[in-house]
Amino acid sequence: MDFMTFQNMVQNQNSQDNISARFYDRAVKTGELNKDGLPVFINRCFVEIRIKDNNCEIYDQPATPEKIKQFPVEYARYQLARKQVTQGTPLEQFAFLTAAEIESLKVRGIFTVEALATLDVQKARQLEVEEEKKIAQRFVEQAKNNKSLQKWQQQEEKYLEEIKSLKEQINELKNYHSGKSSRRKK
Repeated sequence: MDFMTFQNMVQNQNSQDNISARFYDRAVKTGELNKDGLPVFINRCFVEIRIKDNNCEIYDQPATPEKIKQFPVEYARYQLARKQVTQGTPLEQFAFLTAAEIESLKVRGIFTVEALATLDVQKARQLEVEEEKKIAQRFVEQAKNNKSLQKWQQQEEKYLEEIKSLKEQINELKNYHSGKSSRRKK
């Protein structure tokens, strides 16, 4: 789903005025243990439902199909955030925005620096983030041309390949030694 589709959904929503919802991922214990005896976690979609003008009424629970159907715009926002964040830099990591500006952008379906950088000029003016948009554009441009980052990524890939090769060699040695010990016992 792209930003324009999200905007259309927001404009056409018939949400409940006194209730707000926020979908988010939460790490949840599975009850299983990994090979080291540590707990295994999975991401699970949760929904936080608040009744406006009543700070005491907050319901936090796993998201169900009924809740998704009840709050389609909020769920669409959650999906858009997940999609954008996997493809870009989260706004929280962009030092030029205040917490209020970040939340304002998120409510409008913008979750990454890259999405801010490609925001329409009129929309940026309307949201009063024109200067931040320009800074985001420079950030994205510098990130594209960042040779040291590319060099680091290439070095990282080289190290990962070397680690993989060494692990294979270790496994071969273990298999060789375990085969030798079983022949000695005979």
